This record gives sequence, C-alpha cells and structure tokens, in this order.
Amino acid sequence: MTADSPRTPDSPLPPVADEEAVLADLRDMLTRLLQDEYGLDEVEIGLHTTFNRDLELESIDLVTLAGMLQERYGERINFAEFLAGMEFDEIIELTVGRLVEYVVTGLKAAEAS
Repeated sequence: MTADSPRTPDSPLPPVADEEAVLADLRDMLTRLLQDEYGLDEVEIGLHTTFNRDLELESIDLVTLAGMLQERYGERINFAEFLAGMEFDEIIELTVGRLVEYVVTGLKAAEAS
C-alpha cells in the first residue's frame, strides 16, 4: 500500500514507533489474549502492569503474545530474543512499559535502516 492508496478495512495501519501507539497495540493484544484464554473482559493495563504478578500470564501465554507481536510488527520485533537476554527475575518482573520501550526502539531502528 502506498501513501496515496486508500486504506481498506482489511489492511492494518503500519506500526507507529511511539510509546502511545505501541501501548495501545499491546493493550489490544493482551486484552484479546486474556479474553480468549481466561474469559477476562475488564483488565487495567498500563506501563507499570507486570505480565506475571498483575496479569498472571503463564509461559504459554508469552508464546501466544510473541506470535501476536510477530503478526503486528514482523521480523523487526523478536520477543523471544528479547526474553532470552534477561535473567529469570527480570522476566518475572517484566512490565508492559519495558516491552513498549523495546518495541519502540526496534521500530525506530528499523525505520533508520
């Protein structure tokens, strides 16, 4: 799709490399994940929300989230690689904000290259 071509309902908007847009994307992904897997509807998700303590996500949920991130952002964002560079305690305390920061940094790096 070029800048001049019309956006159809099926064509997703290209990812925007800013914190607010990425946070909105992640909120949407996490809300869908929590609804599909656990039937949870109303969940507060902010930058300080932890995946383990607050959302109570299990490792299989992180695999599902990795697939959602890949679908949305493509090869630019490798969630598995991001987690592999962390110690166990860091993964347990991982916040939505830290993931937002990683995604924004990755998108900006892809734009620059």
